Amino acid sequence: MSAATDYFDQTQKLLARLRETQLPAIERAAELCAERIARGGLIFLFGSGHSRMMCEEMTPRQGCFVGFYAWAESAISQHCATLGANGLRGPLFLEKVEGYAEQLLDGFKFGPDDAFILISTSGIRPLIIEMALGAKARGLPVIGVVSVDHCSRTKANHSSGRKLIDVADIVLDNQCPPGDCVVELPGLEWRTGPTSTVTGAMLINMLRCETAERLLRRGHKPVMLPSHQFVGTPAADAAERQLEAYYEGFRRSLVHLYA
Repeated sequence: MSAATDYFDQTQKLLARLRETQLPAIERAAELCAERIARGGLIFLFGSGHSRMMCEEMTPRQGCFVGFYAWAESAISQHCATLGANGLRGPLFLEKVEGYAEQLLDGFKFGPDDAFILISTSGIRPLIIEMALGAKARGLPVIGVVSVDHCSRTKANHSSGRKLIDVADIVLDNQCPPGDCVVELPGLEWRTGPTSTVTGAMLINMLRCETAERLLRRGHKPVMLPSHQFVGTPAADAAERQLEAYYEGFRRSLVHLYA
C-alpha cells in the first residue's frame, strides 16, 4: 500500500464514521441555524489558523446563502509566510493570549438571534475558549466543530480549565485522531496526512445543506449565492441577477451589526 492510498483509506474511514455518528448533532445544529436565520439572525463562523478554511468553506461559496458570516481575523489566520511578515509565530502566540478574544468580540454589535460556530480541532486554545465564553455571555448559542478525541485527551490551556467541548451547546465531532495526521512513514518520527480539512469540510457542507432544507420547511427561501461559472448562456444572465440579489440580501443581513 502506498502512502497516498493509506491516507485515502484512513480518511474514508473517518468520513464513514462521521456519517454514522454525527447526523443527530448535525440535525440539531441545522435546526438552530435555520431558526436563527429565519428570524433575521446571523450565524458567525470563527476559527484561527487552518480552521479559518472551514469558515470560508461555508461562505462566500457557490451554493451558500445569506445568514452565515465568515469571521477570519488576519492576525491569527495568515500562515502562508511561515517566517517574516505575517509568519506563523505571531498567530500561534496570539491564540494563547487571554483577553484577546474579548477585544475581538467587542468589535461587533450582536443581535438576539445571532449564533456562533467555532472551529478548532484541538478545542483547547485560550482564544477559542474565550470566543465561546464571550458568545455565551452575550446570550448566543455556540456550535463547536472539534475533534472530541483530541480535545478529551488534552489538558485545557485556558485558566478556567474549560475546553470547547465543555462550553459548546452542540458539538460536531470531526472524528480526527489526536494530532490530526494519520499516515506513519518509516524514517519519520512525526505523522503526515492531516484529515481535519476533509472531515471539517464535510461537516460544514452537511450542515449547510440541512440548514437550507429546514429553512424551506419554515417557508423561508434562502437567498443563494449561485454558481457563476457559466459563460455565454442564458444561465449566465440568471446567475448574474441572482448574484446581485445575494449581495443585497447579505448587505441587509448585516444591518443590525451597525444599528
